[in-house]
Amino acid sequence: MKNGLILFFGVFLALALSWAGLLLAAQQQLGSLGQFKDPVEETINPQPMSGVAHEGLLVYQDLGCVTCHTQQVRREGFGADLARKWGTRGGYARDYIRDQTVLFGSSRLGPDLRNAGSADLHAGVDAEYFYRLLYAPQSVAPGTNMPAYPFLFDVHPTAGRQPSDYAVKITGKAAPPAGYEVVPTARARELVAYLLSLKDTYDYPIEKSRNAPAETPKEGGH
Repeated sequence: MKNGLILFFGVFLALALSWAGLLLAAQQQLGSLGQFKDPVEETINPQPMSGVAHEGLLVYQDLGCVTCHTQQVRREGFGADLARKWGTRGGYARDYIRDQTVLFGSSRLGPDLRNAGSADLHAGVDAEYFYRLLYAPQSVAPGTNMPAYPFLFDVHPTAGRQPSDYAVKITGKAAPPAGYEVVPTARARELVAYLLSLKDTYDYPIEKSRNAPAETPKEGGH
């Protein structure tokens, strides 16, 4: 019994030290990552998230968007993410340093959103597009299985009041009755600001060189 207790604590200590080693190694490798200043353009990357976008992150979490959307772009050779135009490069650990809660996700019932705000990848995708997508998904993406979020909008008459600068142009079956307009609420504007902030377009030189495939020596070379 005495030897059994010693053996138990020995195994426990070995496992504890192993886990501690893994955590400390990860912390040493990733915990010290900071923003990178481009030596030529003198820009800071990743750029800090605005206050409105951060509020939109909370809306994104509250609505459970991570259930159907990921935010992780796999490198070439590990999937078709780049071919699907979900990013111009694979993701780096540094991309996520501004996120207190990293929303990797695990299910892709909808497209990956890590670069939802990139104009280079999604021409014509702007705030208006996202408002229409949230209010009436079928109006911009026929056949989509994305649910509508009408509670993020106010539908009110235009008579006797100044038209809203944020009024969304909805056509087709989802269009409001004549004399009414669809206006995004503060939560909708915050969520869209967050989506537009998602764009990992800067390719860090240090990460690019680290992930470059090794050159294969030529036969007969010196």
